[in-house]
Amino acid sequence: MARVDKIFIENIRNILETGTWDKEQNVRPRWQDGSPAHTIKKFCVVNRYDLSKEFPALTLRRLPLKSCIDELLWIWQKKDNDTKNLNSRIWDAWADEEGTIGKAYGYQLGVRHQYKEGMFDQVDRVLWTLKNNPSCRRMVTSLFNHTDLNEMALAPCAYSMTFNVAGKKLNAILNQRSQDFIVANNWNVAQYAILLHMFAQVSGFEVGEFVHVIADCHIYDRHIDIAKELMTREPLPAPELIINPDVKDFYDFTVNDFKLEDYNYHDFDTKLPIAE
Repeated sequence: MARVDKIFIENIRNILETGTWDKEQNVRPRWQDGSPAHTIKKFCVVNRYDLSKEFPALTLRRLPLKSCIDELLWIWQKKDNDTKNLNSRIWDAWADEEGTIGKAYGYQLGVRHQYKEGMFDQVDRVLWTLKNNPSCRRMVTSLFNHTDLNEMALAPCAYSMTFNVAGKKLNAILNQRSQDFIVANNWNVAQYAILLHMFAQVSGFEVGEFVHVIADCHIYDRHIDIAKELMTREPLPAPELIINPDVKDFYDFTVNDFKLEDYNYHDFDTKLPIAE
């Protein structure tokens, strides 16, 4: 059975049984009807996924793989901040009148910096280091630029990646300051697992462990019943991730270079309300 499902269920149980409510606080998020969107949360949830054993695609409900990858490429490959260049409309609520999310996410990754080896943006610096100095312990990217926070539509939630090579395997840690668990958890997990697969393939490494650290891991009040229902579902076997082996350059990947084989999942027709 898919281990990612077991982790997901255990996280829900842990949040609901031992979490802390913010109902006494004047919270920022609101539902579409204007009501405050309260949460129950756990501080510092840490989940570990061995990508050499399975790809972490939830089977309790369907993972929209192509939409996940489309956003990932928009941020990490295209280094874009224009929502018109996304096939999904997930960023529309935060877009400005010009359709951008300001100096957020992809914009930060595309800014070039001077290193002793030359000018690189954050993505190219990691890719260069993986090929030229894989024992380096400084392969870190960060989207949380305090200078530009006031020009971002939303302060980055998943804000830093740390890459580390151990033997023949490439590992990574994703740090996330905040996560709407029911809506976004498996989306984020799958995205950054894909990113690790991409970096490993173009750098000549095997995939290793993906570690996900979430500072404020929360479930919204209007998601509680949905969370409880998901907990009752029986995990199915994990699918296999198939990546086009001919892609050797990170910037040559497209959405169509990825597919999930033998992916079975439970139906999920509930429309999740989104707090903004």
